Amino acid sequence: MKLATVKELSLMANTIRQDVIRMLVPAASGHTAGPLGLADIFSILYFHEMNYDVKNPQWGERDRFVLSNGHVAPVLYAAMARAGYFPIEETLTLRKLGSRFQGHPSKHWISALENSSGPLGEGLAIASGIALAGKIDKKSWRVYCMTSDGEHQEGATC
Repeated sequence: MKLATVKELSLMANTIRQDVIRMLVPAASGHTAGPLGLADIFSILYFHEMNYDVKNPQWGERDRFVLSNGHVAPVLYAAMARAGYFPIEETLTLRKLGSRFQGHPSKHWISALENSSGPLGEGLAIASGIALAGKIDKKSWRVYCMTSDGEHQEGATC
């Protein structure tokens, strides 16, 4: 679903923020500020900019999104759910035993992800490698990478 206006994108961002709170309160743990602050960016990426197919998550011509700061996972889960990758109700199992929605996203549990994240400072290297592979293969898809200020002091981004 592509949204065209700033108002539509703003409303989606607010919906995503509400979803994040609905996930975090029952989980009784997790980061709040980062996911809430990033809702506008995720709204723009998932509902205006990125090309993807929720029915075919491994579609070869999809844009790639690498989440380096995995602790903001609730905003990613909310955006992906609103985009149609999985039911929004399922995200309410955040951080519960047996849930695929853990504190850091795992490609093992969510195949639509480009990467698992946890250790800070790795996403930029992953995204660079994906982008280089696309350039070598003359692909037109784009690569987006989300990093956080704290991780710029550790890992491969130092």
